[in-house]
Amino acid sequence: METKVEALQDNRVKVTVTVDAKDIDARIKKTYKDFAHKYNFPGFRAGKAPRPIIDNALGAAAVPAAVTDDVVNETYPLAIDGSNLYPVAKPAFDENMGLVEAGKPFEYSLEVEVKPELELSSYEPVEIEMPAEGVSDAEIDDQIDQLREHYYDYEDAAAATKVKEDSYLDLSIKATDDAGEDIASMNTPSRLYGLGTGLFPAEFDAELVGMKKGQKKEFSIDVPAEPTVMTQPLMGKTTKINFEVEVVSVKNKALPEVTDEWAKDTLGFEDVADLRNRVAESIAEQKADVLPRIKENQCLSQLADRLQGEAPEAMCEEAETSLLQDFFQQLQRQGMSFDAYLAQQGIKPDQFKDDVKAQAADMTKQDLALDAWARHFGMEVTDEDVAEEFVKSGVEDPKKLQEEWRKNGQLHMVKNGIARTRAAQDVMEKAVVTEIEPGKASDEKKKPAKKAAAKKTAKKDEAKADAAAEPEATEKKPAKKAAPKKAKKDEAAEAEKAADAE
Repeated sequence: METKVEALQDNRVKVTVTVDAKDIDARIKKTYKDFAHKYNFPGFRAGKAPRPIIDNALGAAAVPAAVTDDVVNETYPLAIDGSNLYPVAKPAFDENMGLVEAGKPFEYSLEVEVKPELELSSYEPVEIEMPAEGVSDAEIDDQIDQLREHYYDYEDAAAATKVKEDSYLDLSIKATDDAGEDIASMNTPSRLYGLGTGLFPAEFDAELVGMKKGQKKEFSIDVPAEPTVMTQPLMGKTTKINFEVEVVSVKNKALPEVTDEWAKDTLGFEDVADLRNRVAESIAEQKADVLPRIKENQCLSQLADRLQGEAPEAMCEEAETSLLQDFFQQLQRQGMSFDAYLAQQGIKPDQFKDDVKAQAADMTKQDLALDAWARHFGMEVTDEDVAEEFVKSGVEDPKKLQEEWRKNGQLHMVKNGIARTRAAQDVMEKAVVTEIEPGKASDEKKKPAKKAAAKKTAKKDEAKADAAAEPEATEKKPAKKAAPKKAKKDEAAEAEKAADAE
């Protein structure tokens, strides 16, 4: 088989394939034999019908047509793969393609859109900011302060303290409906109540703002169309609620002191020193898990910003399809419906769709940027590298699997995946890193909703798997893509997560 590649416009190429006459004759002979066994020809035993009988019964074009289909379907993936082309769409074959003829070579052509070879504006090391790897006293103090927030108490504020929009207070309530009947579920001589918690309507909270200890007030509010916890039982029973309230006291939140007794009796540590050591270990452990992902995300994002040219729509659509498949598989594993996921995240279907589309576009840009980096620095992938990738898959017969991929014209995916992995590792190793204080990550250009898809629902172990840059060959798809498909979170948020490790 001979292959000729001709470059066309818009990242399209024309591939012309010529299959020699000897191969065609062998295929024709085999197909006649197969048909003689497959079909029943009166007067002839199975497999013994001569060619004229087969042609007369099935039509003279039956065998050539079958051979032509087989030749094209078997050879065009090999021609594309052997020419180191990376198709991003289905090929379009010559509509005037003829049929094979005995004793003659067979030539056909196809056009296909391939991955463009875009360049970067710079191949200098990327510059990123990262949280420090160690654990500072400030980080430990911050974590302990967050623990204290879970064990707060309330104490009376000064008598002159006014109720604010986020205040807590001890409140005496008497409520009646529009017929003057008591509403037992609301009446209480003392209730600890926080404004803005949604227990009562916002109109109720507004009436309390500005009051002080000992003050009383009477007012009425309409039963809201959107019920709250306290007004839900009144829907359809009354249109108004009449209140008589008294502020028994305004409360201040009191956090516990960090003492050896508190650390031991409340948290179960030996003392404050033990608490600080354990918190430091927890922060260090989470940083070890999170920081590599932050670095990878930042490096790939910076690299993608250097890409010159537009990513093909076909590649973006392929990435979008892959993201959706991963996402719905994760939902299925977790037993969650799509509607439940949307409700949990507080987003609409259209927003979800836009988020996935934006993520797919960013992933595609990163892939093309890694391709450019690999080409620029001569990161060639050898046949030995490909074979090793299949061995790493752990399948029983890696050579057999590799041969299947070769016949299907898929080895270019493996090569591309290996090259991208090497490029990503090289970019991260060469990156110029500036360490920043916890909570002070620079304000970078935020990527749109990078994980409105699968990774918001991913479990911790799955997220760790996604963070791995090394592609592992699997029985179905070894090293198809090396650019990690991970939820791109806002880098400042990632940095804060590393600093706030519990």
